[in-house]
Amino acid sequence: MLTRERLSAAKPGGAWRRRLLRCSNNDHDVVCHDRPLSCSRVQRMDIVVFGATGFVGRLVARYLAEHAPAGVTIGLAGRSPEKLQRTAAELGVDWPLVVADTSDETSLAAMASGARVVATTVGPYWPAGLKLVDACIAAGTQYLDLTGEILFVRESIFRHDRAGAAGARIVHSCGFDLVPSDLGVLMLHEAGGEMGDMTLVVKALKGGFSGGTLASAKGQIDEVRRNGAARKTMLDPNALAPGREPVGERDCGGSHATRGTAGSGRS
Repeated sequence: MLTRERLSAAKPGGAWRRRLLRCSNNDHDVVCHDRPLSCSRVQRMDIVVFGATGFVGRLVARYLAEHAPAGVTIGLAGRSPEKLQRTAAELGVDWPLVVADTSDETSLAAMASGARVVATTVGPYWPAGLKLVDACIAAGTQYLDLTGEILFVRESIFRHDRAGAAGARIVHSCGFDLVPSDLGVLMLHEAGGEMGDMTLVVKALKGGFSGGTLASAKGQIDEVRRNGAARKTMLDPNALAPGREPVGERDCGGSHATRGTAGSGRS
């Protein structure tokens, strides 16, 4: 049974177009083209951009609007239905709008179950972002982010076996923190063959920091100051390499402290 509700009654976990319809016979209330996505007769959206009203989220959404292949279904997700509507209007798209909040696990589950891929730009990721990772694993949904927060990625790694069993790929750091280094190593490998350990040296940067990036950096720094275990993790260059021996603080020196906080600051 489908029931109609006013936009002002919107709550996390729902998706709105010009009309709001809600599936009252289903656990989820994600709606696309006037039909509940969570019902088995309706296909999931291909991609949902979570954080679509933020600075980076709008850039991602605009790129998809301009370059996504025909037939790819895309949704915009965030906390405010009004801001989502404005973003969709600015982009000139008529995509589903999904209201979700990192503090509301029900809304995250609904969003994850209604998408094949969730691309999230919502930071700080540590620790609240782990709820979305868990929701995507539970739904078997692919997950992408652009985090540089070492503590967050480290905790996520412990979910590897569960994610593999569910068929969910959890892909972190799809942004500045990893793209130049990963692509650089790939290019070197293609040019020179097998290599050992690599070190990325950044000599100059241009541009500024968004509010989300600054909040991510502050969260990592605050956690390191109050948590000795977090400090050891941030100072260990092998922290994100399971199976490799941890490197002690005295062995790695002060330069890795810079690497740790800078990594979280560039997300």
